[in-house]
Amino acid sequence: MPTFSDLLKNHNEQKPDKVSVDLLHSGRPDFPLTYRQLIRGSAGYAGTYARQGIQLGEVIVLILQHGVDLLYAYFGAVLHGSIPATMPFLTEKLLPERYRADLASLVSVTQPAAIVTYPDFESEVRAALKPGDPVRSVIISGQVELPCEPDFLTLGGLKRKPADIALLQHSSGTTGLQKGVALSHQAVFNQLESYRLALHMQADDVFVSWLPLYHDMGLIACYLMPILLGYPLVLMSPFDWVRAPYRLLQAVSHYKGTLSWLPNFAYNFCAQKIRDRDLEGVDLSSWRAISNCSEPMRWESHQAFYERFRTFGLRYETLTTCYAMAENVFAITQGGIEGQVVVDEVDRDSLQVDRIARPPVNGKVTLKMLSAGRPIRNVAVRAVDGHGKDVPERHIGEIALKSDCMLTEYYHRSDATKKAFLDGWYLTGDYGYIADGEVYVTGRKKDLIIVGGKNIYPQDLEQLAMDVPGVHPGRVVAFGVFNETTGTEDVVMAAEMDEDEADELQRVADQIRQVVTRGSAVALRYVHIVGKHWLVKTSSGKTARSANREKFLAEMQKTGQVF
Repeated sequence: MPTFSDLLKNHNEQKPDKVSVDLLHSGRPDFPLTYRQLIRGSAGYAGTYARQGIQLGEVIVLILQHGVDLLYAYFGAVLHGSIPATMPFLTEKLLPERYRADLASLVSVTQPAAIVTYPDFESEVRAALKPGDPVRSVIISGQVELPCEPDFLTLGGLKRKPADIALLQHSSGTTGLQKGVALSHQAVFNQLESYRLALHMQADDVFVSWLPLYHDMGLIACYLMPILLGYPLVLMSPFDWVRAPYRLLQAVSHYKGTLSWLPNFAYNFCAQKIRDRDLEGVDLSSWRAISNCSEPMRWESHQAFYERFRTFGLRYETLTTCYAMAENVFAITQGGIEGQVVVDEVDRDSLQVDRIARPPVNGKVTLKMLSAGRPIRNVAVRAVDGHGKDVPERHIGEIALKSDCMLTEYYHRSDATKKAFLDGWYLTGDYGYIADGEVYVTGRKKDLIIVGGKNIYPQDLEQLAMDVPGVHPGRVVAFGVFNETTGTEDVVMAAEMDEDEADELQRVADQIRQVVTRGSAVALRYVHIVGKHWLVKTSSGKTARSANREKFLAEMQKTGQVF
C-alpha cells in the first residue's frame, strides 16, 4: 500500500510533463500545471516547513484562497511528512466573530504547529492566537521558498507509513470546527480504489470542479482523486462559479470534461441563473457523470437541470447521485452509473407520520425520493433504531456504516470518536431507509422537526418555499420552536428577499404559508421575511439551522414577541 508521497514520486518520474491541473481564474488565462511543476512548487513549501522546524506528523493548517499556492502548500505538507488541514477563509457569507471563534477552537483542539495564509489575512490569523497556543509559525504565502527540484531521499513524506494520518478534514457546523476527521493514507487509497470502480473510471476521464478544498467533496473527489490517480483536473474558483456559474459549463465543453460533483442547490442555481447568451457554442455531450452529493437530493432539481441544458448536449443518464461523508473519506454509495438513478415514489403522510416509505395510495399526496445508489464495494450500510437494531426494509432509521476507509479518529477527540460508534458501526446522524438494496437519505437527525407526532424534515418545507417568486434560491430556512401551550413544536420559516415594500413582503409571506400548507403535512406558525445575507451559513455553504433558530429567537425577544 503506497502513501501520498510515493505516488507523487512516481508521477514525477513517469509523467513529469503531463498536465495535472488546469487552474481557471476569471479574467486570467487558464494556467496548466504539470506534475513536475506541481511537485517542484510543493517542494519549495516543504523546504519552508523544514526551515520552520515543523516535524513529521505535525499539523499544518492552510487558510488560502483558490490558486497555485494552495496546491503547493497542500502537497508541500504531504512531501514534508506533516498533516495538511484546509480551513475556509473569511468571506461575506461567514460572520466574522463566528469565524474567529471557529479558528480559535480549531487551534485549541487540533494543536497545529503552523498556519499558512496570504499576506492580507495575516493579522486576522494572529488575532485569533492566544498566549500558550501551539502554533510556532505563521507562514505567509509570498514569503515561501521558490520552487525547487525535490530530493525525495531527504523528504519526510517517504518515511510515512500507510497507517499514519495523511490529512485532516474539518467538518463544518454551527458550533465550530472542533471535529477534525483524521484519515490515514491507507483509508484514503481504499476509498479511491473502491470509488474508482464504482464510477467505472476510464482512461479519458477529465474532472471539472469549482468546489472548495475545505469540503470533502471538493478535497477528495475533485482534487486528491484525480491528482493522485493521474487523471486531468480542471479546477475553477468557487467565487468565480458563484458569480458566473456558466463558466463551469464552458469549462466542461472546452476541456471535454466527463466527471463533476455538485451539491443539490447548484442544479437549481445553474438552471435559474445561466442564460443562453453565455452558452454559445457549448457542448455538454462529453459529461459522463454529474454526481448530486453533500445535501439532500431532489428529483425536481435533476429535472430542472436536465430540461434547462438538454439542448446543449446534456444526457439525462449523466445525472447521478452519491451519499458521502468525511468520516468515510468520501463516498458511501453511488447511483446512476450502471443505469438511471432509481426514483421511489412514496406516500407522503406515511413517510412523515409512520416513518415508513410505503407505495402511493390513490388520491394521496406523494413524494419522489431520489436514491443515493447502492453502497460502494467496501462499505456496508444499515438503517437502525435507537438501540442499534436493524429496522425493516422501507422503515426510516439512522444510517450506520462500516468500511475499510473509516476515519482513524476525530483528531484529539477520543470522546467524540467513541460516541460515534456502536458495536463497530459508525452512526452517521442521518436518517434514511433501504429498499431493494438502494439507500434513500431523508434528512439529518439533529434537524428533524416533530409536530404533533409528525416527523418533518425542514429541507422538504424549504424546497416548497423556494418555488415562491421573490424568495432567494437556497436562502430559506425552516426550524422548530417548542410551544409550551400545545406541547409540541411550531414550524417557523425565515426567507430572504431583496424587496422592502411592506405589502409585497406580506404577500410573499402569505404565499409561502399557502404553498407549504398545501405541499406538506404541517402549517407554518410564522414566516419571517428577512433581508439579503440575514441567514447564517456554515463554512461549506450549508444552512446552519440551529444558529438561524437562535438568531430568530433573539430578534423576537428584542421586539417583545415570545415564542
